[in-house]
Amino acid sequence: MATSIEGRQFAVEAARIATDFKCDDVVVMDLRGLSSVTDFFVIATGTSDRQMRSVADRIEEYGRKVGTRAFGRSGYQLGQWVLIDFVDVVVHLFDPERRTYYDLELLWGDAPKVDWALHASA
Repeated sequence: MATSIEGRQFAVEAARIATDFKCDDVVVMDLRGLSSVTDFFVIATGTSDRQMRSVADRIEEYGRKVGTRAFGRSGYQLGQWVLIDFVDVVVHLFDPERRTYYDLELLWGDAPKVDWALHASA
């Protein structure tokens, strides 16, 4: 990620944005050493396609603000699983059905979860 901030910090801020926009069950997973594709997943469940698109827009806006542009985005129009790839951080915004079906947390069960809420005052 060509960025002025570190991947973990970006992932934590993306999680905060998802929470601020009322996404449910927001998780940050640390994939460093487990994946050659990315360092962090941010996973959240949205309540509607409109909400998920708003969250995606806000996270991309934050990325531009800190000098990080999304490498790719997928699923935006359908709003069932919106994926935003920032290279070191991949954001997954799911509707409840797809979150359960794809269960990335089980698939990447060896990855530690970042207790990002503790960093809220940092």
